Amino acid sequence: MEKIWANSGDSHLVEPDDLFARSLPADLAARMPRSDKDADGRWETVHVDGASFRRQLPRPRQLVDPETGATVDERAPNANDPLLRLQDLDGEGIWAELVYPSIGIWTSSITDPGLLREGMRAINDWAVGYQAVSPRYVCTASIPLLRPEDAVAEIERCAALGYKAAFFPVAAPSGGDDWHTPVWDPVYAALEANGILLSFHIGTEPHDASTSHGAYYRGPGGALLNYVETTYGGQRATTKLIAAGVFDRFPDLRIIVSEGGATWGPFIADRLDEGYRQHGSAVRPLLRKMPSEYLYSNVYASFQHDRSAVAAVTAMGWRNVLWGSDYPHIEGTYGHTQKTLHELFDDVDEATRRRITVGAFEELFPHVPPAPSS
Repeated sequence: MEKIWANSGDSHLVEPDDLFARSLPADLAARMPRSDKDADGRWETVHVDGASFRRQLPRPRQLVDPETGATVDERAPNANDPLLRLQDLDGEGIWAELVYPSIGIWTSSITDPGLLREGMRAINDWAVGYQAVSPRYVCTASIPLLRPEDAVAEIERCAALGYKAAFFPVAAPSGGDDWHTPVWDPVYAALEANGILLSFHIGTEPHDASTSHGAYYRGPGGALLNYVETTYGGQRATTKLIAAGVFDRFPDLRIIVSEGGATWGPFIADRLDEGYRQHGSAVRPLLRKMPSEYLYSNVYASFQHDRSAVAAVTAMGWRNVLWGSDYPHIEGTYGHTQKTLHELFDDVDEATRRRITVGAFEELFPHVPPAPSS
């Protein structure tokens, strides 16, 4: 079977367990996110700044190593090591990655600005060393968002370190100003001025300590309802930036919504245009272009398995669609990446396949060496 090489618009680091202990004073380190797994690996307790909650973990599927016949967990064991990780990527046919944090995603639940600022610096100082191992790693800088001035300072510091992307949770800090309000303009200006991609990852809303993370619904169908619900945050964030005229003020700012599928893009574009036309007397601010034009030019999205995502390019005209592996998370494609890519692209024309697998990623990150030819 021909090997399809692809860049990933959604992957993750696995932070060392002692990252904060070795980089922060003990009182701050004790309040940063950490995960304790039960002995059987079925349940996890996440601790964040004095709060904790438990969640059930999916049981990893088992794979058989074709060379040794050994049974191994589907979750990649080499993810923690930046050199061994490259071996995993080569085996899967993944070239370059946009890489988000893992335990760092829980920092959106921190409410102490000083703790968040220092914790984010610790993550970024570690992750930039990971990124330096290979140009195939495009790590996202973690940004402290409780105070816009802290965010601007860390964006500028990380740009000087060589970061090309910045991780944002899909929801603005609890109790603060939302993404469509002018308080964030200095942050958007700093991202644009430094050529840094604003990278939203779905499922990153602040945790409600009264429930398990992501438990919007309980009862029949709850697991599926909750999984689908996580995708809406990225759509809301995108809609807020377009409707508020952010891309008028910062036309070179680009954003990506990772792991949330892609077919939603043309739908949101149509709904925004409908509202702008049919309810124009109430629309503020007025935009220089139709809302859909900003989505089709400034907004990107990554998907994993979604069959409809390819149609967003071929039938709906949204060119800013990237495939993503979600490596090494359990719902990702590790162990069956080539099977997934062939199922998605074997019947797709070469230009479209190249655009989704490598082209859009290369557009966002032209400094990354090109992937091997498929």
